[in-house]
Amino acid sequence: MSGARVVVLDYGSGNLRSAERALARVGADVEVTADYEAAFEADGLVVPGVGAFAACMAGLRGVSGHQLIGRRLAGGRPVLGICVGMQILFERGVEHGVETEGCGEWPGTVERLKAPIVPHMGWNLVEVPEGSKLFAGVEDQRFYFVHSYAVRDWELHATGKFRQPIVTWTPYDGDRFVSAVENGPLWATQFHPEKSGDAGAQILANWVATLR
Repeated sequence: MSGARVVVLDYGSGNLRSAERALARVGADVEVTADYEAAFEADGLVVPGVGAFAACMAGLRGVSGHQLIGRRLAGGRPVLGICVGMQILFERGVEHGVETEGCGEWPGTVERLKAPIVPHMGWNLVEVPEGSKLFAGVEDQRFYFVHSYAVRDWELHATGKFRQPIVTWTPYDGDRFVSAVENGPLWATQFHPEKSGDAGAQILANWVATLR
């Protein structure tokens, strides 16, 4: 049990209580709040998200969440994005022809999947690269997805002193999308670890273990 202090950011979107329960299950001391200072001071910040990219960004900006994420990352303080909470970390999202500015922590565009059946809903495997800490012990497990949009092209690559992030991919019905990223203090998953049973619990435990 780590006892790490984790805030699940309440900005009007996301499975807040299920995330809270899942994190508590792996030993975190969890608070669900929109309080800026509490979220900044926590050992770890979880940014959930469900629904439309534009609506999530509006809610996030409403609690200065975009500034909070940037400030935490500037100080090397861990952030975990989940589902649309991962998507809003990218530069932009395009839904129904409407482009919305994201947090811009990573370059790239969130766009509609090009698979015959959308949304992508249910359990799927992921292609985990070597060196992943997030997937330690669950590299061959399935995780629960429910989404119609994702990042289909990864645009951030190693330059100079900056190492290449660890990017995990998922194939889906002829398409392929980014399903997780480990980039310094910023980690994210397109799937829902809080809904992914024991494998998802291990994902959260692996993240919480980095907070101390």
